[in-house]
Parts: sequence; C-alpha cells; structure tokens
Amino acid sequence: MSRPLKLDPDRLFPAEGRTRDIARALYAEVAGLPIISPHGHTDPTWFSTNANWSNATELLLSPDHYLYRMLYSQGIALADLCVPDKQGAPATDPRAAWRVLAENFHLFRGTPSAMWLGHVFGEVFGFDVAFDGSTADLYYDTINEKLASDAFKPRALFDRFGIEFLATTEGPQDSLNPHHAIHGSGWKGRVVTTYRPDAVIDVEHEQFADAMGVFAERTGEDVYSWDGYLAAHRKRRADFRAAGATATDHGHATARTANLSYDEAERLFRTILSDSWTPADAELFRAQMLTEMAAMSVEDGMVMQIHPGSFRNHNGGLFASHGRDKGADIPMRTDYVHGLKPLLDRFGTSRDLSIILFTLDETVYSRELAPLAGHYPCLKLGPAWWFHDSPEGMRRFREMTTETAGFYNTVGFNDDTRAFLSIPARHDVARRVDCAFLARLVGEGRLLDWEAAELAYELTNGLVRRAYKLDQNVPTPAAQAA
Repeated sequence: MSRPLKLDPDRLFPAEGRTRDIARALYAEVAGLPIISPHGHTDPTWFSTNANWSNATELLLSPDHYLYRMLYSQGIALADLCVPDKQGAPATDPRAAWRVLAENFHLFRGTPSAMWLGHVFGEVFGFDVAFDGSTADLYYDTINEKLASDAFKPRALFDRFGIEFLATTEGPQDSLNPHHAIHGSGWKGRVVTTYRPDAVIDVEHEQFADAMGVFAERTGEDVYSWDGYLAAHRKRRADFRAAGATATDHGHATARTANLSYDEAERLFRTILSDSWTPADAELFRAQMLTEMAAMSVEDGMVMQIHPGSFRNHNGGLFASHGRDKGADIPMRTDYVHGLKPLLDRFGTSRDLSIILFTLDETVYSRELAPLAGHYPCLKLGPAWWFHDSPEGMRRFREMTTETAGFYNTVGFNDDTRAFLSIPARHDVARRVDCAFLARLVGEGRLLDWEAAELAYELTNGLVRRAYKLDQNVPTPAAQAA
C-alpha cells in the first residue's frame, strides 16, 4: 500500500503557537513574491532552445550532485545513476537509474534534498503518494509524460514559477550565443550571464591552457602579455555586460588577495605562463587577480562575488574518471581578515565597488565576516551557501551575523543550483526560515510587527534587487553574438 506524500503548510515555522502565527502572517505576505535568482548554474540553452527535457533522470538526478553524492557515499556507483564519466557515456539506462534513486530515497530523510524534491514532486508534478521503490515507475512515467508537454517546457516553467530574474554562470572562454538568442527571441523572461574567469586565472585548473587559447581568439588580444591579458578581461566583461550580466563570480580556494606593483604583477604573470611556476606562485596570482577584478568592477560597476573555502575535487580517483563537480568538494577553513586586507586597503571604503562574500566555514560568521561587513562600505554577506543551504544553516547564519552586520549588510537569498525545478522549493525554504527568525524576534519584543513585515520583503526581494543592481543593466537584443 502506497504511503502519502504530504507537504505540511507550517513546515519550518516555530512549534510554539504565538510565534508560529506571526511566522504564518509574515510568510503569507511574501510567499507569492517573484523569485530573483542572481547566482546559479542552470544551462542557458534550456531557455534559448526551449526544447523539452527527455526524461526524469536527465533533469532531476544526473546533474544534481546534492543527490548523487549521498548515494555515492552509500557505495552506489555513479555509473548506476546515469552520471557520465569523462568519455560521456552513462553505463545504465535512465529508468534503472531512477529506480536506484527511488529505492534509496530514505537516505535523504531530514536533509534539504528531501524537502526540495518533496516540493518538486508535490507542487510541480502533483504527486500525492510517496516516492519509493514501489512508486518509482509511476513517478518516472508520469514525470516523462508531463515533461513532453508544452506546459513543462523550460520557458513555461520559468513563467509558472514566477521567476523574475535568473543568472547563469559562464567563463570568458564560453560562447554567449545562447544568451543572445534568448534576448533576441521576444520572450520576456530575463535570463542573464555571470562572468566567472577562474579557468583563465587559475593555472592549476585543468582547462587553463585551452581556455587561454580561446580567450585570445574571442578577444583578439595578446593574452600572453600582461597588458593584453588585462585588456582581454575588460573586453569579455564588456561582452558579458552586453548580455545582461550584473555580476562576476570567483571560486578561488582561499580569500587571499594581493596588491602587487605593476612590475611585480608582470613578472608573476610571466612565471605563471612558464613551466617553472609553483603552487605558491599560482596562489599569489589568484590573489592578485581578485584585486585586479575589483579594480575592473570599480570601472564597470559589476558586482563581485567571492566564493572561497572549498577543497575542490578532493576525491582524486573520481576526478580522474569523471572530472570536476561530482560531489567531492569539501569545505575547509578560510581566513578573511588577513586574506582580504590587501584588497580592502585599496578599495575597502570605495562606494563604487560592491563585493558579496560567501563562505563554507561557519566558524567565521561572527568572528570575521559579520564584523568586516559591518564596517567596510564595499562588503555585503552572501547567504548560507552550498553545504549550509539548509534550514539549520540559514538559522545559524541569521543568528551569528545579524547582531553585528544587521540585515541590510546581507543580500537576501540565492539558490546556486543546477537543478532548475528545485529553484522555487529552495526559495520557499529560505522565505519560511527567514519568516520564522523574524517571528522569534517579534515574539521576544526585539522587533515590532511592522518592522518584521518590512524585513520579510527586504530579505525576499528588496536586498537582492539592490545588491545585484538588477535595474541597472537590462539587456537588449545584440546585433552580434560574442
């Protein structure tokens, strides 16, 4: 006998009656507000071609490392989940992979993934029976049937979800043709790109040599000279701005910055291009380039996002067989106070620069990040991210940063996801958690009800809209793709 699938309307609200009522009232005011998703990794070709997805596994399982990392931790091979290796061919069929997920879905109890997928299954696809081995084929066939319909094409779902703004992430070596196609199509959905130059900054990145070659081709600059290299970044940033970008993104391992002289930076760049660079040289160059990117942001107004603190591809064997972004990235300690000081010495008081800081190291919330953002005009705090994009992680973030940085030195929520259908679920969780936090402050006499109502809107729409300058760079159809 099938068990029911039920979404509790009071999920994530306080158990105590008075504060639960306050949270309900606050949530009712913001639940239907448009979704603003200023940082993520969805595929822009979904929206440029508007083609139907082929099956549930391709859309919901194979791209989502939140799901398959848990299954992998229990000894299930990625080949059994339709996750392709470097040769590109999955070793099992999509239905069999879906059954593996269903039979092991109990592993996700209590995790954000279970809450997000429950929302997708119930709200997006209309299921009222639980997902498990006995219902795997029912789910697979029903989802596939709906995905084949016009109502479940990417643009239709974008509109249905109430998404006002969605940013993808591309590198300077990537084509922006999908974005130009979107903007020239007449469709009203606002999908823009984000400039992530890691592949041409990090010499330890396996794509560095090839990416530099494409970087040269796309810009027409001598990217192997220091002046030409910086000019190429400026050109690509302008291309990204023309495609609607309002932000850059930097996924360096640490938050280290540097402020070298021109001659020192040029010598370091020559070393990076030689065969004699060391890991210390690579780290110093990444540090210098964060400061160079900040200088360019002062020039062109793009918001910087800095995402340090991940030991990427920790599983060397998996990286060798399947490549990056396969669930083996692990948080590590990060020093922001010393790491950011060279950049802040140069730009910390600038009102022409906006930097959003993220972390995977929760120990720095109250010790480093909140005090930094509570002082420097250029700094804002990004939301609880990645491993901490969870109800408990979001609560801890608010508890540990609000007293020092306040609410207005934060930037609302972003989902940072490749899993398109989970976007409304993730934003719903954030709205519920924030309303619960505000309700507690009202219940404790620390906020008035009207202040909490204003803050609920700010945390949902207002702060993110201003932080990412969404009203300052609305793309128009481009005459020529870049």
